[in-house]
Amino acid sequence: MVNLGAFVKKLQNIMRSDAGINGDAQRIEQMVWILFLKVYDVKEDEWELLYPHYQSIIPVRLRWKNWAKDNKDGKALTGQALLDFVNNELFPRLKTLPVSVHTEQKQIIVRDVFTDSNNYMKDGILLRQVINEIDALEIAEYKDRHAFNEIYESILKSLQSAGNAGEFYTPRAVTDFMVQMVDPKLGETIGDLACGTGGFLTSSLNQLWDQVNTVPDRDQYVRSVYGMELKPLPYLLCITNLLLHNIDSPLIFHGDSLDRDIRSFSEDEKFDIILMNPPYGGAVTPGAKTNFPVEYQSSETVDLFMALAIYRLKRNGRAAIITPDGFLFGTDGAKTAIKKRLLEEFNLHTIIRLPGSVFSPYTSITTNILFFDNAKKTDQVWYYRVDMPEGFKHFSKTKPMELKHFEGAISWWKEREDIQDEETQTFKARAFTVKDLEALGYNLDQCGYPSAEEEILSPEETIRQFHEKRDALNAKIDKQLAEIERLLGLKA
Repeated sequence: MVNLGAFVKKLQNIMRSDAGINGDAQRIEQMVWILFLKVYDVKEDEWELLYPHYQSIIPVRLRWKNWAKDNKDGKALTGQALLDFVNNELFPRLKTLPVSVHTEQKQIIVRDVFTDSNNYMKDGILLRQVINEIDALEIAEYKDRHAFNEIYESILKSLQSAGNAGEFYTPRAVTDFMVQMVDPKLGETIGDLACGTGGFLTSSLNQLWDQVNTVPDRDQYVRSVYGMELKPLPYLLCITNLLLHNIDSPLIFHGDSLDRDIRSFSEDEKFDIILMNPPYGGAVTPGAKTNFPVEYQSSETVDLFMALAIYRLKRNGRAAIITPDGFLFGTDGAKTAIKKRLLEEFNLHTIIRLPGSVFSPYTSITTNILFFDNAKKTDQVWYYRVDMPEGFKHFSKTKPMELKHFEGAISWWKEREDIQDEETQTFKARAFTVKDLEALGYNLDQCGYPSAEEEILSPEETIRQFHEKRDALNAKIDKQLAEIERLLGLKA
């Protein structure tokens, strides 16, 4: 069996010689649309065996087996002829495939995938080399639901040097921990409204697979997950990833989850479980704010996604969402309104504090996992701080966070008791009542790290973090001044 990490590097090395590709992000996009067509061809062979009347949405000449395969007979397209075919026939046709309300989702995704995909390569001989390498990959060897993850790990790690393209990657250890804690059951619907490459969805599918024993179970399994992603590259990665997990008609949509009035969702559009790592620090599209009640309107995407989760979680549903520290201590109107609702109408039962370098090298901003459900009002909020493992100064590309680093949190989860760090005299785990947090002005920034990790923030992150902390401090000062003025009779 081929080493998939080496396979990805080999493809990237071939494309580095092509003048049309600029940087890792374009190399990865080029690699992934080709891989998608290869995977889709394998799936179509399966569907033709399972469903005798199956007809491909892809025209015969454009199917992978009819143009990409090199039979070593000198007839395979290469050089300028291959470039002309890809640029002038393949892409234009796939981008405009006819679909209707009767077209199956597994066919619609072909057009959706190619709507925003591009062929960047200008050297047809190098393109032929890439296609041959991908075609030689025996997909059948990777039928096990876990095995093919290695290629995605390799691709996603490569995104670390691809600038902003890396913002949608959540370490597998984090997704697996969150899924394990919300404990999805077969028959429940699982949604990720900023799904990136599908990490939460595939982690959920891996857990659900062990519950599949019958044909009806299988039917429930394939309808379990739903995702939406705005950016074309992670969307394409997610679709391909789910196809490889035997989800033949992935309910993954290319679009903006914030681009709809959140008060308009029906019960059928809500989820039993929501898992998300929403984008933060990103710009909100014009008009998106108006899709939210006035008290939740914000310029920060994380605030809007938190409000969206509140509106799309079913009664008795469960959620686990990653947020930056700024959401915890922020005291602007939207953040306070959302946190107030989480405490008064939902059960915000646990906040797991994560070390700052978990998402390195994308960002060193410290993040947290908020676990809540829609079963009752909050009685108390438990905090648990995940400290750096012994021997680690910080996590990195070569020393990433692993699921074993959550073992303390997993053990504590069942018992729920206060833990005080004897050395620093700070609480590693502690419960706060709703009244405690109300008295703190809904500042959920509790049980934090006693000393900052060694970190270097980008100028943009430094400025944003400064503004967040300054706004929180100003709000605290304003509240204290108002109280003093009231006591002095200067203010009613």
